[in-house]
Amino acid sequence: MAEKVQNRTIAQNKKAYHDYFVDEKYEAGIELFGTEVKSIRNGGINLKDSYCMIEAGEIFAVGVHVSPYEKGNIFNRDPYRVKRLLMHKKEINKLLGQITQKGLTLVPLAVYFKGSKLKMEIGLCRGKKLYDKRDDAARKQAERDIERAHKERY
Repeated sequence: MAEKVQNRTIAQNKKAYHDYFVDEKYEAGIELFGTEVKSIRNGGINLKDSYCMIEAGEIFAVGVHVSPYEKGNIFNRDPYRVKRLLMHKKEINKLLGQITQKGLTLVPLAVYFKGSKLKMEIGLCRGKKLYDKRDDAARKQAERDIERAHKERY
């Protein structure tokens, strides 16, 4: 029997959901060094203001900050090092076509462990206008108010 693989989320990019409409989500592996993985296990990763780019048939995550591992000394890498993501060539070519034709962007949404492997969730996103952000904020506030009134009632 297949053992159930447990996902443990390490970091999420909440700002991406505020700034973009997420059309599709993809899963990619991340090429990392040992001290980077240890730092990420301790929660030392930040996805804010990061994005992905496709160059020469490969996909890279830019602006992902991985804090230096405290016991890593000389083995620590640059915290803002560009990280290569691992996806099938077919998927990368599909994403490249959508980015160039529709003017979409790739944004890292989350980093998590899937079993013992470290994975990154990437979103194919469209940018939000200011009025879209206001509408979202008003909708969320209305939902909170309804929930609060519902709690008080019961």
